[in-house]
Amino acid sequence: MSVSAKGHAPQGRQVVFATRGLTKVYRMGETEIHALRGVDLELYAGEFAVMLGASGSGKSTLLNILGGLDSASGGEARYGEHNLVQASEKALTAFRRDHVGFVFQFYNLISSLTARENVAIVTEISRNPMKPEDALALVGLDQRLDHFPSQLSGGEQQRVAIARAIAKRPDVLLCDEPTGALDSKTGVQVLEALAHVNRELSTTTAVITHNVVIGEMADRVIHLSDGRVSEVHENRHRKQPAELHW
Repeated sequence: MSVSAKGHAPQGRQVVFATRGLTKVYRMGETEIHALRGVDLELYAGEFAVMLGASGSGKSTLLNILGGLDSASGGEARYGEHNLVQASEKALTAFRRDHVGFVFQFYNLISSLTARENVAIVTEISRNPMKPEDALALVGLDQRLDHFPSQLSGGEQQRVAIARAIAKRPDVLLCDEPTGALDSKTGVQVLEALAHVNRELSTTTAVITHNVVIGEMADRVIHLSDGRVSEVHENRHRKQPAELHW
């Protein structure tokens, strides 16, 4: 079922993020690169959304602005009542710390720390964290607590990164190509961990990817092309990660 990216939230669904006319222009000397060309979008509380697009479509730029990692050139980007476009660096830092968890393509784990210790780094600076052991159990690594990154597979390292992101109980989990460095079998395990977190914690989850198949497990798929939202559609029947055919 196709739905408009500009309409009101469906009945009973709370809007977490809303953008209107969002633009981003990078300047390299005298050259302007238009990464976003007027994005209108909503993300809803508790949903699992996939932002789908080819390299250069603007999806990473959009995710970074929503997460407070980058600034927009124009338009609006709101998280609840917070205007992210006009927010100060101090306000954006607090926003990232208190509300957002990030998962990137590369795991960024500290090699000299165990899985438990890598997660504990985040819990020590969070307001209401879960125990590192509980976060790792949610992603299926309760038997690997004291292993170092070098003793873990790529998929296990990514699941540690997911545990680290969710340990501070974020309202939103933003994932940038989380399976991009993994083979299909390992990628499914990572997607299962993300789906489990979304289901158990009701964490609004947005995954950006160029892999069309991953869209089949989402509540909604948001297609981006040339810096714009080209289509939004809902999946009436979400597939489980194990059902995806890569």
